Parts: sequence; C-alpha cells; structure tokens
Amino acid sequence: MANTFTLIASSTVGSGTVSSVTFSSIPATYTDLLIKVSARSTDIGNNYDNYYLTINGTAGGTAYSDKILYGVGSSTGSFGHSGVTQMQIGATPNTAGTASTFSNDDIYIPNYLSSNYKSVSAENVVERNTTTNGATFTAMVAGLWSSTSTITSLVLTPDATNWVQYSSVYLYGIKNS
Repeated sequence: MANTFTLIASSTVGSGTVSSVTFSSIPATYTDLLIKVSARSTDIGNNYDNYYLTINGTAGGTAYSDKILYGVGSSTGSFGHSGVTQMQIGATPNTAGTASTFSNDDIYIPNYLSSNYKSVSAENVVERNTTTNGATFTAMVAGLWSSTSTITSLVLTPDATNWVQYSSVYLYGIKNS
C-alpha cells in the first residue's frame, strides 16, 4: 500500500483554452504515478470529447493498446485499440452539457521506472447533468505502453479540441516504502 503521495506538478487552464497538458522531466524517485484530471472541452458536436495519453513523446509509433469498458446512461459496452499512436484514456464533457461541469478522472501508472512494458489504468466519470441520452458517462480503461523505457514525460491531449478555463491536471508520485 502506498505510504506517500507527492505532488510533482500541476496545470490549471487560466483564461482561454489549451490544446494539451505536458509533464516533462518526471523524476525517477517514486514507484508509481497518479494523474488526476478535471476537464471540460470546447467540442460542440458530440456528447463527450475523448482525450489521449502520450508517453515520452512517442506519438506516431504503434506502441499503445487500450481496452475501454463504458456505461452511458443505462447502456454499456466495450471497445479497444491495438498498435495505435496514443492511448485513449478518458473523456470530458463538452459545450453541449451543463455549464461548469467537469470530468473526474484518475489515471494510475504502476512501476513507471521498470524495464518491462508499462500498464496504465484509468477511471473516468462525466456528468452532463441532463436528462437526455448520454446524461452520464463512466469508463474504466486498461492500457499498455509497449516500451521498456523509463517514463520521463506525459502528454494529455483532447481529441481535436481544447480544454477550457479551470480544467486542471495534477501529477503525483507515489512511494511504496
């Protein structure tokens, strides 16, 4: 069980929007990483806006796989990707939802210093606060980064949109000793 959570870095969108959040120079002093996301996107065409994780700047390769189990209202389902350029890791509400509602996401990366492939797990909740189809979206993600490199940087990128003011991302280091 984790003994210590230490804030490594944080990013909160000020006025305007951002197209991604980057954490670089992640220190090699922890055993695991935890990312907490509270975000909302500028997307206007869908109920939710997906976002993606890129590790060590390796977007464009085929090192990622993910499996997403989700629930939308009373419906459930699953889908996945294999050999893709970035990992689909979460979703955020968009402008179609109730104003000032943000996602609640946890992304956990154990053994980020390991010389083995890295697993990533995430829990995601989007409450749109409406009675329409897709009022609530929940998801669990199991991901794999097929690299033996130590993780030194992380980038979270919304799907072809931006994150709005007050969206925030916190990166924590976890020590198990």
